[in-house]
Formats: sequence, C-alpha cells, structure tokens
Amino acid sequence: MSNNTSAAQNLLVELLTEELPPKALRKLGEAFASGIRGGLMQAGLCPADAPMQVFATPRRLGVLLRDVAAIAKDRAESKKLMPAKVAFDATGAATAALEKRLQKEGATSDQVVRRVEGNDEVVYLDFVVKGESLRAALQRVLVDSLAKLPIPKVMTYQLADGVTDVQFVRPAHGLVAMHGADVVPVSVLGLQAGNVTQGHRFQGETKLTLTHADEYQAVLLQRGGVVASFDERRTEIERLLRLRAEACGDTLGARENYEALLDEVTALVEMPTVYVGQFEQEFLEVPAECLILTMKLNQKYFPLFLASDDSNAGLSSRFLIVSNMRLDDPRNVIEGNQRVVRPRLSDARFFFETDKKTKLVDRLPKLASVVYHNKLGSQGERMARVAKLAADVAKQIGANVEQAVRAAQLAKADLVTDMVGEFPELQGTMGRYYALHDGEPAVVADAIAEHYQPRFAGDALPQTDVAIALALADKMETLAGLFSIGQEPTGDKDPFALRRHALGVLRMLIERNLPLSVRELVDAAYALFPAAQEGAADRLTEYIFDRLVGYLRDLGYSTLEVDAVVSVRPSRWGELPVRLAAVRAFTQLPEATSLAAANKRIGNILKKAEGEFAVPDSNKFVEAAERDLYQALMQTAPVFERHFAANDFSAALQSLAPLKGPVDTFFDQVMVNAEDPAVRANRLGLLASLHREMNRVADLSKLAA
Repeated sequence: MSNNTSAAQNLLVELLTEELPPKALRKLGEAFASGIRGGLMQAGLCPADAPMQVFATPRRLGVLLRDVAAIAKDRAESKKLMPAKVAFDATGAATAALEKRLQKEGATSDQVVRRVEGNDEVVYLDFVVKGESLRAALQRVLVDSLAKLPIPKVMTYQLADGVTDVQFVRPAHGLVAMHGADVVPVSVLGLQAGNVTQGHRFQGETKLTLTHADEYQAVLLQRGGVVASFDERRTEIERLLRLRAEACGDTLGARENYEALLDEVTALVEMPTVYVGQFEQEFLEVPAECLILTMKLNQKYFPLFLASDDSNAGLSSRFLIVSNMRLDDPRNVIEGNQRVVRPRLSDARFFFETDKKTKLVDRLPKLASVVYHNKLGSQGERMARVAKLAADVAKQIGANVEQAVRAAQLAKADLVTDMVGEFPELQGTMGRYYALHDGEPAVVADAIAEHYQPRFAGDALPQTDVAIALALADKMETLAGLFSIGQEPTGDKDPFALRRHALGVLRMLIERNLPLSVRELVDAAYALFPAAQEGAADRLTEYIFDRLVGYLRDLGYSTLEVDAVVSVRPSRWGELPVRLAAVRAFTQLPEATSLAAANKRIGNILKKAEGEFAVPDSNKFVEAAERDLYQALMQTAPVFERHFAANDFSAALQSLAPLKGPVDTFFDQVMVNAEDPAVRANRLGLLASLHREMNRVADLSKLAA
C-alpha cells in the first residue's frame, strides 16, 4: 500500500457470515458501518462527514467508506510537564526532575518550551505524532467495531484448525478489505482479508473476485444475484408488494401494520421477488386477526385486504410471499407455500371452533390456577379486584356499573382459551369474539377487547365509557399492586411495563376529560391492597405525575409552562391543555414578566413568614400603595373568578394584567416586614391573598427567570 497521505481512496470492508438474525440485521449493519467510520475518523483517516454506503444481507455486513487516506497526516501535540521553577534551577539548567521526565517521555531538551499561564511559567513538551497507517488503524477499528455490535446472542464456534474458539453472532467465513484496488491486510475472527466475496447461495456465482472497492455493489448485483443494500432491497420489496396487490385488485392495508414484517423479510432475502398465494375461502369464517397473525408471525406472509375495505373484516383469501428465488416458473414455490399455510390456518380454525364450545363465564374458575404474581395471587383474584375498582370508576364517570363489572369479570377469561394459548398477542381480541358468540352485550365485548388500550404511545384509547372504566381499573390495579410490593421501575428497567400503564391512565384522564383526579384513583386502587408498603400510594402518585410532565412536554409545551401548570396539582387533568394554552398566552402579555417576578418574590416572602395568614383588613393599611393594591385585587378577583369558573383560564390570567402597576408600586414604597406586628400581619395577609389568586391557574413564579 502507498504511504502517500494524498492517496485518498474508497474503502470497502465486508464480513461474510452464516445467516444473521433477521430482526437484528438492520441495526447490525448500521452499527458495523458506523463503528468503522467513527474509528477511522478518530484516527484522522477520513473526514467526520465522510459519505458511506451501508450493506447488510442475510449473510454479510459491509460498508463502502469514501475518501479514506492510506496514512493519516502527522499532527503536532503538546503535553504539560511541570512548573518552570521545578524544571530549571537558578542558573537555568535542567533539574533532575525534568531530565527524568524527558527520559520517561523519550524526548530531548530541545522539545521543551516555556509558556506563561497566569502568574506562573509552565514547561511543555512539544512533539509530533506520526500519522497512523490505514492497515494499523483498520485492524484496531475492525476488532473494536465487532466487539461493540448490538448482538442479540453470541455464538461460540471453532475455527477450521479444530482448536481455536471464537465468538460472534454467527460463524464468519470471509473478510474483504480493499482500499481502492489494494487489499488491506487485516484479520479478524480467524479470517485474513482478501478481495473475494460470495454471491447468492443459489442464483449467483459462488466466488466473486473484486478488482476495486468501487465495483462491489455492481458485481454483487450483476454476477452475484445480490442486492447488497438493506434499504434498496426494502424499497424494492415494498414496490413489488404494492404492484402485486394492485394486480390482484387488493390492498396491503395500513402501512404501520406491516412495517416490522417488511424489515424482517428484507433481512431474509438477497434478491427479492414477490409471488401471490391463495387459501380457501372457508378459512375466512375464522376471525381475520387469527389468520393475519398466523400468516405474518409463522410464515412471514403479507395478508391482502379487499380494496373496498382494508380493515381486518375485509381480509382477502390472497396473500403475498416474499421469495429469495427469482424463477421463470414459480408454480412450485407458490404451491409449496400454499401447502404450508393451510395447516396453520386449519389449526386456527380448530382452535376457534373448539373455544366457542365453552363460554367465557364457564372458564372463570380456571383463572384461579393462573398465577399473576406470587405476592399478588392469581388472575382470578386479580380480576376480582379489578371488578371492584371498575365499579367505582364507572359510578364516577357515569358508565353502566353492571356492564363494567361484567366486562371486568370476563376480561381475562380468554387467557385460558386454546387460541390465546397459541397466540398470546390475541388476548382481548379473542375475548371480544367469544363474548359476542356467548350473547354478551356488544358494549361488554368491546370493553374486553379495548381494556388493553392504549398499548403503546399513540395507540387509540378505549371508545366507550364502560371500556374506559375497565381500562382505568385494570391499569390502576396493576400499578397499585406492583408498587404495593416494591416492584417499581428503576432506571431503564421496567419489566412490568408500568410506564406504559401510567401513560395510559394519564392519557385517558386528559384526552377523555374525565371527572377523576389521580389521587382519587390511587386511593381507590390502594383500598384493594390493605397490606401495601408504607408510602406506596404517595410514590405511585408522584410516579404518575412524573410521567405527566414528560407527556406534556412531548405535546410541545416548554419546561417552564409545564412546571407552572403541574406545580398547582390540578385535580381535573382534562383541563391541563387549556391551562397550558392559557399560560402560553399569558407569557405574551407585556405585564407577564413583571407579574411572574413579583409572584416569585411574594412566594419567597411568605415562605419565611411564620403561622397562618389573616384575611387583610382594609382599615389597617397605612400606606397608600398597600390600599391601592388591595383595591385593585378586590376589583380583579370577581372578574378572575367568573372566567375561572367558566374554565376560561386564558381570560382569567389576562385579567391579572391590571395588577402590575399596583404590585410594582407596592414593592417600591412598602416595607412588608414592618415593626408593628399588626401592620406586618395585615401586609402578609394581603400578599397571601394576592399570591393565592394569581396561582389558581398555574404557579406563575415558575415563569420567572
């Protein structure tokens, strides 16, 4: 290899392996490429913004990094040694301490320089670091990058010598490292780098010799039958899926429903194509969710929907197969896949028909043997608690109590069905189908399905009041129960998804504007756990408030705005968006900054005062400024109250604007801590009344700089 630093060439690195885990492939490819670029950038061999192409197929990780130097430029560095008075004696000669340090650094006295730092003179060692070669840097970076890959599970395997064991996500069989036309002689995992890669396992050349790094992608595509780029394969698969769906007169349905599957099948093929399969119409008698799940989960097929209805109810009997084989006559592939899917669909039909023979209510005794938590009892015991809480919540929000209790009793009965036993993802969904089959009211059946919602950020909320009552009860019982035994989330660990449960609770309270307070919910939930740890209810309340702060910030409100509103602990969370909007409007007023600062000052004064604050007596005011402030407050209070009672929080806050002048004058002319105790108490009472009125919508002091 050339040592000319100007010889910047494109660098190709590829690691050939056995089939990599498909769900992790995209992240592995990105991490592999980023690790190499980052390491070479630190070595000074490529710029920070060096363009790169990431390659990831089932059997390879690779990167093409542009403008990589063969050797890094030399760089000047300086190292602080010691104070000059320690380094030199009175005659200016080097001391033993300096000589010893120079010997340790392998340096000479002509590399020593003096520099003034403040009032002191310090000795530095100036030296030049020789630029690292690409070979040396890539060897180090490659090893480091592989060690840091986000590998789901490491394998230990033996090299060809039959003696050496190595560890990696899958056995590696080849290494390519080329800088332009030159091979970079590095090694890793017992492999020596070369310029030979491999094509498609069945439809490409087994060995492909590269003459230049830049030809990698084209050679793999034209002679190897491999689309090396993960993103390009994914785009091509989606294009073909849509093309085949349109040709059938069907649709793929909502994009979010197949995004994860699209990533997975992209990681399973090197040269994708898409074929259309079909199953018998009779299978459509089974709930569509069951068929969709078995096709996607077990077979990696894309279900199709009738173009007129892309809901689950509009499932088509056709499906799409993403294949790694491009064939002129694909009949064997299509028929083979159709033969494979039929037993899966038959199993789903069998489970469904068998489950319908036993009513959900008759399955309830089995929940007594399903352990929920060893300290919290069985699912049967748990759902008895949920039913009590659901009844309480239903009363408060005006839902049908009897239906809420019935839905709670049946909500987990599908856990002991064959279908949910095979496909746990269908819990709730199957409960709804079985409840309807049993003749339960539709609102009860819907609540069984919807009480798991919202399952994730952005998921839909339960639709009916009965479903809301059950969903709140289910989530609050989970939160209260686990907090009662000390099973709280710590750091990044949240094995029981309590963050998701808390977010679901606050979303329902806010977005459905429910007449409930968090503290009321927490207290009602803890009535079910009389043996809860001391302080558990308080910790849970604070935990939910912490989630609330993050939720509101995610909506686009500033930290100051959120803190101002949350600090007053409003009981009705449905009011929070209105309060936040009011605070934002208030901050635009010319008087806002002054009033917020005054509010903060008043709060500090009141904190230092002792005892209760009396109602101010207008007859005890001494100064004109305090009488004026009192009068202004008396005029403002009724206006504020009228707007506040109507939930017009923006108008309420804006009605405070006329107080700016009297407040400023008060603090300019009045000494609050007067010597006369009666005068002082009256002034503190005035400030307490003002402070209380100003902070009813939000704590305005939080807006002060």
